[in-house]
Amino acid sequence: MAGKFEIYQDAAGNHRFRLKASNGAVVVTSDPEESLEQCMKSIESIRKLAPYAQVQEVPEAQAMA
Repeated sequence: MAGKFEIYQDAAGNHRFRLKASNGAVVVTSDPEESLEQCMKSIESIRKLAPYAQVQEVPEAQAMA
């Protein structure tokens, strides 16, 4: 089973999403968006750009910065 995006409203009424892995673990959480439309646009951006994202190993000190 593939992962899934979940869209929800937070306590302040903003729209957010989280991306869950197939095992249910949350792997990405979004910043708050004022509208559902903006939240959906953020999801679409991730869907379009992620296939082209580079994977880069960084030293631990740099990863913590």
